[in-house]
Amino acid sequence: MDRIRSGELGALPVIVGLIIICAVFEVLNPVFLQADNFVNLLLEAVPTGVIALGIVCVLLLGQIDLSVGSVSGLAAALTAVLYVNHGMPVILALLIAIAAGSAIGLLYAFVFNRFGVPSFVITLAGLLAFEGAQLWLLGSIGAINFPFNSALVKFAQLDFVPEPLAVVFALLASGGLFVTGFLRARRRRAASLSAQSLKLLLTRSVILGALLIAAVMYLATDRGVGWMFVFFLVLVMVMHYVFRRTKFGRSMYAVGGNAEAARRAGINVRRIYLGAFVLCSTLAAVGGILDAARLAAANQQSGAGDVNLNAIAAAVIGGTSLFGGRGSAVSALLGIFVITAITNGLTLLNLSSSYRFMITGGVLLLAVAVDSLARRSRASSGRA
Repeated sequence: MDRIRSGELGALPVIVGLIIICAVFEVLNPVFLQADNFVNLLLEAVPTGVIALGIVCVLLLGQIDLSVGSVSGLAAALTAVLYVNHGMPVILALLIAIAAGSAIGLLYAFVFNRFGVPSFVITLAGLLAFEGAQLWLLGSIGAINFPFNSALVKFAQLDFVPEPLAVVFALLASGGLFVTGFLRARRRRAASLSAQSLKLLLTRSVILGALLIAAVMYLATDRGVGWMFVFFLVLVMVMHYVFRRTKFGRSMYAVGGNAEAARRAGINVRRIYLGAFVLCSTLAAVGGILDAARLAAANQQSGAGDVNLNAIAAAVIGGTSLFGGRGSAVSALLGIFVITAITNGLTLLNLSSSYRFMITGGVLLLAVAVDSLARRSRASSGRA
């Protein structure tokens, strides 16, 4: 409550908005929250969610990457060409495609650090260039289908976590929340700082565990929790740890807040930019591969359309600031839930995509407005 009064709303507006969206669509169409539709919704959210996770990395620095859609499409096309057309082992094809994404990030960072070209211009050029490379790779055929019985397609479409194992995962998540909170509280007390009480930590962990187990059991009435969604959650937790618990992650917030002050504090700013651009392009490549696996094909539309804008919108709607210095891995998770829920709900209502674009645009504008108001509130509190 103290953080909310000071303007630190965190994820609260997104969570409230997501509840309202789900309630409205459930009233309009009771199919929305049925287990089978919810399973599909979670799987649909993963590819763009992974890309949005990379967007968070560059937004934290106050930069942007407009080419994530093209990079994801290029990675999907490269995987398909190497795996299907050239008979390369799927693991090797995946590694090459992901390495290509990392190389693109290296290129962006070199141009940005060496020549000072704005990231908007660099990645806009990349959007055009890598979309052309994707079309060139696919050739005149324009589409390459993955074998339906391949491990890649099964992972994205057919592989689900057994219910007992999913319950174990839920308990581990709840226990992990308690352990990390307890250790952090102990460190703060040792430094004579205020810390959360043991009762609060236990209550929070028990509530999380109960919610996760209830969700797992509900989803198990249909197919259960997909392994691809579990993979996404693991990525979110890994990136959350990187942002909050590593020197590199803390340096990202410092650079995003004030690059010159971070430089004077001894932070290698160029290296931070390098890491952020590489992470963004690498995760874009992973997201593109997952999207192609979910559709069992790579084609000229892979990574095209609104993939680019949805990934950026998901990060911003989830709470990552466009002004740099604020955001988290969880923001990508929450933001992509909002966008996927809107898309799924409107599809169930048999409404055209025009409504989806208008509603998503309105939600994005609202999210940026809330962020701007929060910044003003914090600035006012600081002056006071």
